[in-house]
Amino acid sequence: MKTKLGLMSSAIALAFAGAVAATPATAGDIFNREAGSIKDAPMESGRSLEWSVNGGFMTDYVFRGYSQNDENPSYFVGADLSYGIAYVGIWGAKVDQFFTASDFEYDIYGGIKPKLGPVEFDLGVIYYGYANQTATVDVDYWEFKVGASTEFNKLSAGVTYYYSPEYTFETGESHTVEGSLGYAFPKVWIFDPSIDGTIGYNDVDLLGDYTYWNVGLSLAVEKLTFDFRYWDTDVDNDGAGSTGNNLADERFVFTTTVALP
Repeated sequence: MKTKLGLMSSAIALAFAGAVAATPATAGDIFNREAGSIKDAPMESGRSLEWSVNGGFMTDYVFRGYSQNDENPSYFVGADLSYGIAYVGIWGAKVDQFFTASDFEYDIYGGIKPKLGPVEFDLGVIYYGYANQTATVDVDYWEFKVGASTEFNKLSAGVTYYYSPEYTFETGESHTVEGSLGYAFPKVWIFDPSIDGTIGYNDVDLLGDYTYWNVGLSLAVEKLTFDFRYWDTDVDNDGAGSTGNNLADERFVFTTTVALP
């Protein structure tokens, strides 16, 4: 498993290095991965205090390829605060799975986002908490992350590594590597469309390893964003759903998000 992780990390790192090398030092604003990832919004580099809140609905809450709500709709809320390169935030969503042993997940995170030329780095820590958990072992866990991203002519690229010394349910060390690409199209009518995709590899000591990926179209208008996304993994059948269904199989997820101010 460690060999696979090393090979994939090297491949993603090489691809990203090529993208950075082809990007001039005069590139503009820096892109930060995901968010479809609501958790990792871009930060301004000036020393002003910035805040934002967000919330929305999703037809399924999928995290690293796995449904977290038994393939049912979920809602989410979040808030972010930044000052200069430093940021903190909190995000939560409805969950319903035997492996979460909980009905609500809340994530507390913080870090710094320094810039070096056209590249923005993200050095942070995330705490995944689960309310009303019924498991006899600890479901909550910590993750540390190191990421880098860049943008050139509306084309964006990023890579992030996550590490947990003790993964959820006390299943040992975990290593996750994600690479992403995105492109922002010119405005169409009232919408600002963009496409992006992510491929990731997750390896947990007592749970094994697997690969996951997604690709989606986002339509932003004013304070609203509509995201249409396809998810899949190489997990054959985990049988972890309430009716023995595969929570890691292919699926389409629609998410609508409102962000203020």
